[in-house]
Amino acid sequence: MIIEPRIRGFICTTAHPVGCAKYIQDQIDYVRNRGLMKNGPQKVLVIGASTGYGLASRVVTAFGCQAATIGVFLEKEAENNRTASAGWYNSVAFEQKAQKTGLYAKSLNIDAFSDEAKAAVIGFIKKDLGKVDLVVYSVAAPRRQHPKTGQVAKAVLKPIGASYTSMSLDVTTSTLETVTLPAAAQEEIDQTISVMGGEDWEYWMDALEREKLLEEGVVTVAYSYIGPEITKSIYRNGTIGRAKDHLEATAHELDKRMKKIRGRALVSVNKALVTQSSSAIPVIPLYFVLLNKVMKEKGVYEDCIAQVYRLFSTRLYAGGPIPVDEKGLIRMDDWEVRKDVQSQVRANWEKLNDKNLAQFADMEGYHKEFLKLFGFGFEGVDYAADVDYEQRLISAA
Repeated sequence: MIIEPRIRGFICTTAHPVGCAKYIQDQIDYVRNRGLMKNGPQKVLVIGASTGYGLASRVVTAFGCQAATIGVFLEKEAENNRTASAGWYNSVAFEQKAQKTGLYAKSLNIDAFSDEAKAAVIGFIKKDLGKVDLVVYSVAAPRRQHPKTGQVAKAVLKPIGASYTSMSLDVTTSTLETVTLPAAAQEEIDQTISVMGGEDWEYWMDALEREKLLEEGVVTVAYSYIGPEITKSIYRNGTIGRAKDHLEATAHELDKRMKKIRGRALVSVNKALVTQSSSAIPVIPLYFVLLNKVMKEKGVYEDCIAQVYRLFSTRLYAGGPIPVDEKGLIRMDDWEVRKDVQSQVRANWEKLNDKNLAQFADMEGYHKEFLKLFGFGFEGVDYAADVDYEQRLISAA
């Protein structure tokens, strides 16, 4: 099949297996060029391992620490002349490259919220690893079926208390627009917390702790975002923010438990990045393109793999106490929230219109990064070639 990108709204409905393999290889090369970390984790579980920060965490621990990894995700296989999802191809490529290096890599394509997923992972840990010394929780899902009640919750992206109107970016036409989002009802807030909060992370840690599968000194980390004043109404003060509050409160409770075995449970507040999920949030993509332009000009821009490598090498496994802020959070968004960066972003936001969008916004970079998420736009990949799109996970064979 010859595969071309098909863009619909904020998603690409096709993915390129060779391009996704190049995406993984570039991340591996970045990690290898920095050498092996000392005292890194050796037996790692990544929940939400096929894209974004979860995928980068798996790459960094495998190729930067020589760790055995188990990855959990829910992705679509190829069928009926349709390509698989990018996350599927990413995971296939990761397994292939890990196996060639002699690294253990087990992948489970399953609903991470389910009891079946937890039981399956527990089985593999007992059989192959014994215990784990790092658990990364990086699930980004639009809905969740609760494993105990069976109720389905759906996450929404809405402000709380009052409707919100703001300038936003139409990513398909690269033009500005005005969007108004209605205030969320309490049920919508509750459902968003169910999907994106910390309950499922706690369920995973409960299951692993109950089966005595956590090494002494274990670290578990979940990923969050705070953002600037510009996006506060729709993000941190909105439904997603309530879910992140719940996630961070969960971390504090888990941390008390993990300390009993000299471990830690922490939340890493990461920088804003172009991801499949973040592209769907109104207003946020406009902030991204302004932010990225400023950060690149100041030489402090990081992509996903660079951010995660810095997290592991300078925070989680640097030796000594893990540095956190007054709320107990790891602040990997430190370069994003620098005063000089944010003041410039704010100034550019105030001047912005359709005529000067290219002057203040990194539109070219946004579209390039967006396409790369689906395996397109990589140098050295022949996109006119007929490729095998029906690829399988090695560990599922």
